[in-house]
Amino acid sequence: MKNRLKKHLPNAITCANLFSGCIGIVFAFQGNLIAAAYAIFLSAIFDFFDGLASRVLKSFSGIGKDLDSLADMVSFGVLPAVIMYQLLLQAHQIDNVSTYLNFIAFLIPVFSALRLAKFNVDTRQSENFIGLPTPANAILIASFPLIIDHHNRYYTPYLLNPYVLSVFIVIMCSLLVAEVPMMSLKFKNKDFNENIFRYLLLLFSAILILFFKFAAVPVVIFIYVTLSIIQFKFTHVSVMGGSSKDVKTSPDKHL
Repeated sequence: MKNRLKKHLPNAITCANLFSGCIGIVFAFQGNLIAAAYAIFLSAIFDFFDGLASRVLKSFSGIGKDLDSLADMVSFGVLPAVIMYQLLLQAHQIDNVSTYLNFIAFLIPVFSALRLAKFNVDTRQSENFIGLPTPANAILIASFPLIIDHHNRYYTPYLLNPYVLSVFIVIMCSLLVAEVPMMSLKFKNKDFNENIFRYLLLLFSAILILFFKFAAVPVVIFIYVTLSIIQFKFTHVSVMGGSSKDVKTSPDKHL
């Protein structure tokens, strides 16, 4: 019984991630973008804990890795795309912008699928990431309806501008598949020097979210990308290369 629990618990948590993503899609198509945004946050929590459970229980499998990618494709690919599509529908139509532009939102699941497929076969990503992780992109998009709901006068005009949203989609899709190293938030030890960029990110995030709440999320993601570039481009830290033995067999793709 104990061995069966160890084997299936991580996959059960991954399935909860998938279930949350499916429910979020329903909310998004119904126009309830707030509930859809919270569904992404809930999926991200499940995504974190399925990786944690697999490491703690030492329960890794090829099925778990593939299942995690499939769940992430729904929760962090399709769901944020539907949210973005609905935002484009709500956006002020400037100079009679064609409604066909709204379909640009569905580039998000296309590039998310490419990102997840690359992760599954890229042996360099056993310690850190190459390209923006799909949960980070999804969480950023999930913050938009919440910022608009709180009537943030600085962000809202941009978040309901079809041109701004379209450029944003192109940039984020590019980051998903870019050959840019991104740090993971997995702490393998408590050494401060080795984890200084992770500590800085957590510190900045806590302060910003405390004062600015959901409006802080875009800034936090920007800081994450910036610190990752600094860590890997301007220090001696490098992304670990790997051999075929290094291929990940765990469903651990959270930040």
